[in-house]
Amino acid sequence: MSTSALPHPAPALSPGWFSTRARSLLRGRAEDPAWARPLLIALLLGTATAYLIDLQASGYANEFYSAAAQAATKSWKAFFFGSLDSSNFISVDKPPASVWVMALSGRVFGFSHLSVLAPQALEGVLSVGMLYAAIKRWFGAGAGLLAGLVLALTPVAALMFRFNNPDALLVCLLIAAGYCLVRALETASTRWVIAVGTLVGFAFLTKMLQAFLVLPAFGLVYLVAAPTGLRRRLGQLVAGGAAIVISGGWWVAIVALWPAGSRPMIDGSPNNSILNLITGYNGLGRVFGATGPGGGGPGAQFSGATGGLRLFNDLMGGQASWLLPAALLVLGGGLWLTRTRPRQDRVRSALLLWGGWLVVSGLVFSFSSGVIHTYYTVALAPAIAALVAIGAVAAWRHRERPWVRLALAGVIIGTAGWSWVLLARTPQWQPWLRPVIAATAVLAASCLLFPRSLARPRAKASFAALAACACLAGPVAYSIDTIATVHTGSIPSAGPSVSADTGFGGPGGFGGGGRFGGGVPSIGGTSGVNGRAPGDSPAVSSTLASILQRGASGYRWAAATSGSKTASGLELASGGAPVMAIGGFDGQGGNLTLAQFEKYVSQGQIHYFLAPVGGVDAGGFGGPPGAGVRFGGPPPGARGFGGPPPGAGGPGGPGGGPRGASTQAIANWVQSHFKSTTVGNQVVYDLTQPKA
Repeated sequence: MSTSALPHPAPALSPGWFSTRARSLLRGRAEDPAWARPLLIALLLGTATAYLIDLQASGYANEFYSAAAQAATKSWKAFFFGSLDSSNFISVDKPPASVWVMALSGRVFGFSHLSVLAPQALEGVLSVGMLYAAIKRWFGAGAGLLAGLVLALTPVAALMFRFNNPDALLVCLLIAAGYCLVRALETASTRWVIAVGTLVGFAFLTKMLQAFLVLPAFGLVYLVAAPTGLRRRLGQLVAGGAAIVISGGWWVAIVALWPAGSRPMIDGSPNNSILNLITGYNGLGRVFGATGPGGGGPGAQFSGATGGLRLFNDLMGGQASWLLPAALLVLGGGLWLTRTRPRQDRVRSALLLWGGWLVVSGLVFSFSSGVIHTYYTVALAPAIAALVAIGAVAAWRHRERPWVRLALAGVIIGTAGWSWVLLARTPQWQPWLRPVIAATAVLAASCLLFPRSLARPRAKASFAALAACACLAGPVAYSIDTIATVHTGSIPSAGPSVSADTGFGGPGGFGGGGRFGGGVPSIGGTSGVNGRAPGDSPAVSSTLASILQRGASGYRWAAATSGSKTASGLELASGGAPVMAIGGFDGQGGNLTLAQFEKYVSQGQIHYFLAPVGGVDAGGFGGPPGAGVRFGGPPPGARGFGGPPPGAGGPGGPGGGPRGASTQAIANWVQSHFKSTTVGNQVVYDLTQPKA
């Protein structure tokens, strides 16, 4: 029996295991070409430089997650639950794995802009390295380098690996799971299958059910191609499923069993239930749309109308679709050409793995009627990069065949044509780029029509440069623009602003005009602050921050306010003073009865109550006066201070009561009973100073 058939040792998913894999990655194999190692090092260093350069310019980026990371540096209980505040009133609306990474960085290096954002950049570098390793094992160093390069240059990857949403860690863990699956397919190793399940389970603790979109592809390819009997394959898949349940379920079980009165409320859940959050707000609600107040409305608000062309529309297209047509052609053509090969054929196995990942995730993003943001497409980037690299290397190895050269020329011309369409959506932005892409595409395709000209090394290098320019110049330009742009708020988008009336794939945005519609051009625009949605927290004045800092001593919460977005900005500005976020992120959690709020005040647990200037209806969830848009919540004009209309049903937070029924009543009671002063855009009520 060959040594390659021997079972591999158990992959212990620990820091030591990852460091060992990293050293092995950089050392390479004896059979690797001499150029592989220096080019890999250059790729990783270049990725690190691009993702880390001027990173702190975006400040705390998404303040919602940054505030949770800050709270986790102050309280281990807040760390465990992913609480928004260190006094544990409410959690974030996702599981806490990405918060854990940022919080550990903050505890080790001190909490700062850089300690919050650098972990995502390093996760990006690790993602590029792991994708290289996964593709190189079966298709060589050249294919691995190309896959890593395409991933690194995808605009939405350049966005999310410089931002602190959970998507960066999600993608990193899923790529690592894909690498482990490649290893499992080589020897039918149960240990590697369990490693796959463990990584997917931790991905679940990053972004819940989105992590499971890769499972149909993973399960199918293993069931089809693992080199062992059917009964053993089925048993191994069961073991992998058990690993998912254990690695992803332990935290859920603890939260579900923990007494509700001594843990933070679960944001995103109307009934303060982690299981409801998984199946509702972060589960079926994303696919079929929300059904209650605060559910977020149709996904078309953020990513265009549902349908087969959504990934190509004005909002989604520039994020990750530059090479998507080429990847789909590779998938379809590759599966046809390998249809008669043996069950364990590695080319077909790779196509099933990465192609299944792409197709399932793409279909869910395309047809889901719930909230789907454009940056979700970062989960497609690894699969697109893998398929493109596999197809490009395979075509180059068989370039002596005329039909292969014609197909490759067609893909180059088609990819350049799609880049032209995407760039034409911003005709005033870098107008010189389209002619350059078109010219290089024609030259590269012409080279393929004269195969003898490719015999010389210089000719090969020239062709590679022309093809790379034709296919990658567009996403490179978008990525450079993304890196050079400050991104804050809750809905970042890569590349320059795209008008919502350019057509392809249906209208984007809502309200017309600008990335977000409704005259908010900074969403996805080049104004320097990309991604701030209506209802995001306004700037906090230094005076108000000082008031909160001084007022935190001796109180459980320095203040209470409406909505997590306002509370997070207040906490970050005040050095982590805990702020009670009534209503949570979009009114789906953190709702109190007036009686419960009065009890907190009578016990001296809350010092201040903050309302926007103009009253509780002035700015939605604590947004600037006149914003008039509930981000992910009820329509403009709906009544309530961060929650649904009075009388909405459902259990609430500590103390029980109708969900959000007393939000307005709380504000009215505070206004009637306590003295106030105006500080910037906030009215500050001192809950220790009753009116005479």
